[in-house]
This record gives sequence, structure tokens and C-alpha cells, in this order.
Amino acid sequence: MQGSSRAAFAAGHDAFAAALGSGADWSALAEDLFGVTGALDSSASLRRALVDPSRDETAKRGLVDALFGPKISAEASRIRAEAQEQGAAIIADLRNHAQTEATRITEAAHKQIEAERQQAVVSLRSEVGHLSTELASRIVGESLHDQARQSGIVDRFLAELEAGDVRPETVGQDA
Repeated sequence: MQGSSRAAFAAGHDAFAAALGSGADWSALAEDLFGVTGALDSSASLRRALVDPSRDETAKRGLVDALFGPKISAEASRIRAEAQEQGAAIIADLRNHAQTEATRITEAAHKQIEAERQQAVVSLRSEVGHLSTELASRIVGESLHDQARQSGIVDRFLAELEAGDVRPETVGQDA
């Protein structure tokens, strides 16, 4: 982003230096460029038309040429055209940078969501295991709070449940 701005500044500086070095009339060039700047500064609708991303670049150049072409010198017109091309390059660079940044932010959000989902799964497994052990202890009538044993039983049960190996059974009815 800053590289394009610096490059545009350097190119503009070189264009001015070339124009002034070629024997162009400095005061006429300055008047022409200040005239273009004044026209752009005084017309918000013209500025919007020239920066509207939905308008074709060729149409924008045609509009500028129609408005300013006959009124300014060829040297001022060339400098204006170079500045317009550099502006378009800066805008393209900014869009590229914004797209890259949006992609980076989206990927980071997806990673954060996945990490939070994994954390929720681990928390739910732990809570289900604790509640299951508590319930089983009450049913069996003895403590099942041995952590290693409890963890093994819960992990095995949940693995069987995820694999579809656990089938519901009816308790208390004759078959």
C-alpha cells in the first residue's frame, strides 16, 4: 500500500521534473494544473464520477479529456493522465490489500471458532462423564469416583456411542 503511494509520488515528481526540464512554461503548467485541481475541488459530483468503482476507466479518462483536454496544455494533460493512472494503481493496490486482510481476518475467526468448539466438546465430555459416573454410582450403590477408572469407562462409552456400537435396551420388561 505505501509502496504504491511512494511510487506514485516518485513518478509524479519525475513527470514534473521532465516537464520543467523540457523547457515548458512553468507558470502556464502551474496554472493549468491548479485549474484542474480547482475544478475537481469545487465539484463533488465530478469527484464522485471519477472515483466511482462501477464506472469503466476508459469512460473516466474520456470524461476528463472532454472536460480538460482543450483547456490545458499537452504537458499538463500528460501529467494529469499519469497522475490518474497512478491513482488507479493505488486504488487497485488498496483493494488488493483490503481483500488480503479480509481473508486473513476470516481465517483467524474460523480458527477461533473451531478452537472454541473443541473446547466446548471437551467440556461437555467431562460434564457428561461426571454426571454419568454420579448416576452410575447411585444405581450401583458404590463409588465410581476413581478418576482413572472413571475416565476409561467414559471414554470407552463415548467412543462406542460415536461409532454407533451402543444400542438402546429395554430394562424391566420380559422379552
